[in-house]
Formats: sequence, C-alpha cells, structure tokens
Amino acid sequence: MIRLSDIERAAEEVGKVAVETPFSYAPRLSGASGYEVYLKKENLQNTGSFKIRGAFNKIASLNDEERARGVVAASAGNHAQGVALGAKHFGIPATIVMPETTPLTKVDGVKSYGAEVVLQGSNYDEAYAYATEYAKEKNRVFVHPFADDAVIAGQGTIALEILARCEKPDAILVPVGGGGLISGIATAVKALSPETKVIGVAAEGAPAMKLSFDARQPIDTTGVRTIADGIAVRDTSPTTLEYILRYVDDIVLVSDDEIANAILYLLEKQKLVVEGAGAVGVAALIHKRLSLPENAKVVTVLSGGNIDVTMLSVIIEKGLVKSYRKMKLVVTLVDKPGSLMKLTEILKEAQANIVQIGYDRTSLDLKFGDAYVSIALETKGREHQRLIKELLHEHGYRFEEEH
Repeated sequence: MIRLSDIERAAEEVGKVAVETPFSYAPRLSGASGYEVYLKKENLQNTGSFKIRGAFNKIASLNDEERARGVVAASAGNHAQGVALGAKHFGIPATIVMPETTPLTKVDGVKSYGAEVVLQGSNYDEAYAYATEYAKEKNRVFVHPFADDAVIAGQGTIALEILARCEKPDAILVPVGGGGLISGIATAVKALSPETKVIGVAAEGAPAMKLSFDARQPIDTTGVRTIADGIAVRDTSPTTLEYILRYVDDIVLVSDDEIANAILYLLEKQKLVVEGAGAVGVAALIHKRLSLPENAKVVTVLSGGNIDVTMLSVIIEKGLVKSYRKMKLVVTLVDKPGSLMKLTEILKEAQANIVQIGYDRTSLDLKFGDAYVSIALETKGREHQRLIKELLHEHGYRFEEEH
C-alpha cells in the first residue's frame, strides 16, 4: 500500500499538468446544512476532473519501453481524458475504451487530446473487460482507473492541497465509485490529520463499495443505474477496498433525485457546473445524510464537471417543476373559435407566462367537440400555482396537472 511519501512524490509529477484547483467557503451551503462547508473544486481542473492526477502520475511512472508500447484505458469519460492528456504530454499512443452510453461531451473530450476511442459495452465493467483483453492482444500498458498504486497516489494529491488550505477539518466528503479517489485522499489525510473523518458518498444505484464496506469483504452487484456515471461501478476492487477498510470512517448513499437536486443547487447557488459524481457530497449535505456535530468543519470534493448538456437540461426542467417555478396542465376546452384565447386571457390575468402550448382534438378519450390544451407555465412558487388553479376552477375549466 502507498504511503504519504508516495503521494508527495506524485504531487511533483502531477503539478506538471494539473492545476491547484480553487478551495473556498460556501456560506449558503453552510446555512442549508448546519455545517461549516468548504468546496474543493476539481470540476475546474484541467480536463474538468480530478482524474488527470492519477492518470498522469501512472504514465509518468512508466519506463521508456513501456511508454513506447502505448497505453490503453477503460473509462466512462473522466479517466479517459486524463489518460489521453497524459499520453499526449509524453507523445505516446493511447486507446480508450468507453461504454456505448458515454455522453458525447466526454467522447469528444477524449478525441480532442488525440486518443483513439473505442465504444464497447453497456457499462464501465463491460468496457473494462474488453479493454484488458485489447491491451494484452496489442501488448500495451493498461492504465487502471482506480486499482493501481500510482493512480491512487496521484488522486491523493488533492488531500495535500485541502490540508494546506484548511487545518484539521472535521470531515472530508469524497465521491465513491471504484474507490481510487477516496483511497488516495484517505491515505494522506490519516497521515497528516488522523482526527479528520473521511466519509465516502456513493449512489444508491451503484452501491457495491458501500455493501462491501459494511460487510468488510468484496461484494459485487448485478448492475448499476444512476445519473452519476462517473461512479457507476458494478464490481468492488479488492485493492481499493483494502485502503477503504483501513482509512475510511463511513460510506453513505444518496439517491438520483438527491444528486439531481445537488447539481441544480450548485448551478444556482454556487454558479458551478458539476456532474453527478461530483455532486454526491453536496447531496449528502443538503439531504442530511451525515451524523456530524453541529457546525462541524466539512470539506466536500466536487470531483468533476463533465456533465452531458442533455442530462443537465433534464435536471433543470425537473428542478423547476419540483420547486414550483414551472407547472404543466392539460385543460379540456370546447373546440370552437375563441376558446383558446379566453383561456390565455385568464392565464394573463393570473400573471402566468406561457412557455409551451399544444392543441389536441383527436384523442380517443375526448368527446366530440372538445379539445385538450397542454400548456407549460412559468410560475412564482407554490402559492402562485394555487391561485392559477383556483382561477381556472372559478371559470369552470376541467384540467389535470402533469408531473
């Protein structure tokens, strides 16, 4: 297992390509959670993720013969970009195997560094199986995304930066998928600030490491399903589990809804674009998943910001509906001239802004002479929506609310 000295040596290598990402106090999040919260913004790292640290440190540790053969990696995106940038830095060939479901933004990000991309498998584990066989067949070096000491040491450099800015935090929250990030951070933290708790946060849809932590032995799951694709790992690595059982204090789970809320919270309140995996710590904070003393000093690692814009738009849309800033109604109208105008006049009176409208007169469940109007409105909160519905009832409209 690596030691603090390995992480300190890694910091010298990592500093050649990675930046020391911003670290700052989060007053609104502190108020919402009841803790003194600080953010380590690895979403602002080169390549948009912490993964460049471990990937580069691994490639830097290879000898000339190994580099000349080239490297292969399997990744849902962030490790891929780290390996691609590291390979470009050293001028060596890189092939990255990514799941077929990988967001386009991450595929394009890898290609932009000159690496070859192979899409294979429906999840990370299937891509990993293909990549390891590919590396053997082509006689290339396989760069594991987490179960590798050089990679773990590289990820641990984040802890050095945190502890240089924040003396003796009570807890550090770290996203957990394969476990490489938390293994490196926990190794450094327990060497430099042993009283600081290291708490992993995993997605409910990818609970393998949580199950293994509780059972104190590797437990694999049959599948994963989560919007946090960066931590969507099906199987438990015995290598990282050994670190986690030795150095990590707890692992908690958060749901996809909670992760989506955290992504939207960071976007609105912190002006930060953070992907699902990077937002799990904030999800644990705002949804009270932690058992820490009031006003505890807590650091959460925002591990990456490479979120697919399509996913982000869905999260924003759902968030607006959940926060009563948007409502969707299906109103039944008499299908005659002026009916739609009368409805829009009522909505104007209610100061509701129409952002989308549809007109359907052919549905089989409609009576002849009626029509459905599907309408999306911008609203000003729960009370405003109540007033709109009351006004429609007063004018005799039949409607259903869509959720």
